[in-house]
Amino acid sequence: MNPLKPGSTIGILGGGQLGRMLSLAAAQLGFDVAIYTDEPDSPASRVSARTRVGNYLDEAALADFARHVDVVTTEFENVPAETAQALIAAGARVAPNPHALAVAQDRFDEKSYFTSAGIATPPFRAIGSQEDLDAAIAEIGAPAILKTRRFGYDGRGQIRIASAGDARGAYEKLGAPGILEGFCVFEREVSIIAARGWDGAIAFYDLNENEHAGGILSRTTLPARVGADVERAAQDAAKRVMEAFDYVGVLTIEFFVMPDGSLVANEMAPRVHNSGHWTIEGALTSQFEQHIRAVAGWPLGSTKRLAGVEMVNLIGEDAEAWPALAADADARLHLYGKRDTRAGRKMGHVTKLRF
Repeated sequence: MNPLKPGSTIGILGGGQLGRMLSLAAAQLGFDVAIYTDEPDSPASRVSARTRVGNYLDEAALADFARHVDVVTTEFENVPAETAQALIAAGARVAPNPHALAVAQDRFDEKSYFTSAGIATPPFRAIGSQEDLDAAIAEIGAPAILKTRRFGYDGRGQIRIASAGDARGAYEKLGAPGILEGFCVFEREVSIIAARGWDGAIAFYDLNENEHAGGILSRTTLPARVGADVERAAQDAAKRVMEAFDYVGVLTIEFFVMPDGSLVANEMAPRVHNSGHWTIEGALTSQFEQHIRAVAGWPLGSTKRLAGVEMVNLIGEDAEAWPALAADADARLHLYGKRDTRAGRKMGHVTKLRF
């Protein structure tokens, strides 16, 4: 792909905070951004050149959108893979490709792919009935976690099963096809953020160490407390995934670090990621600029980390502390422009660099 010239238009599917930060990064490089979303008055729309509000399966609307953009990318993984395919059929270049989106949208397919690529995962089984769940518990054991195969995020669509007795009625409560995953007794959680260009060039950011509360990422710190061998293993896994999918853009894989130092893959996200928000201030090239560079056919930027980093998410009413955070000379505050504050909703984040 020839590099897009400044002034070209990048289409983004989705109007959330990741789309907002992608749009801001694209503007810095001289691009216009067009948002396609099913949400009126979205955070990304308010910082972008234009917005098309429509259904993600409206082929006529997607075809019209494709005619007015030079490349299309996504800001969240649950945009239907059919949407990306319809855009390609209408003549658009789309990155990442529909195959990567489809695999990442289904937890069973994702875990199956990791296994086929030689990447370790927790033990898992597909669950389509209470009988499947009972059989899987008998095989995998408890504790375990029952998750929906699709559309779960930030702890939603998950049921913790501490003992076999907890499995009674759990499938009906889940209310959708699921996957049972064995519980991992791990030392810490980490994520690798990588980028790949149309030309196959790959760049890695330093490994993130992550803490979760209530299933939602609460804090990311760097450097991660792991050895160089762990970091190389994470990079190798990400490289294999991106090359297998002929992937273009930023991709994230979350891992559990086991007591023996081995890595167990939890999930992947075919997009920029919450654990990479630190890169806005903490790296020479943010993950958002990197993603725009990749999909636009530009050379990838330097991923050099500038300092030690702590990034804290502002969840729900946490964002009400913005006056104090704005007054903190050591804090860099980011608010996402969401109109309503709700419990469990990501409203912003704050980053501190430690030199």
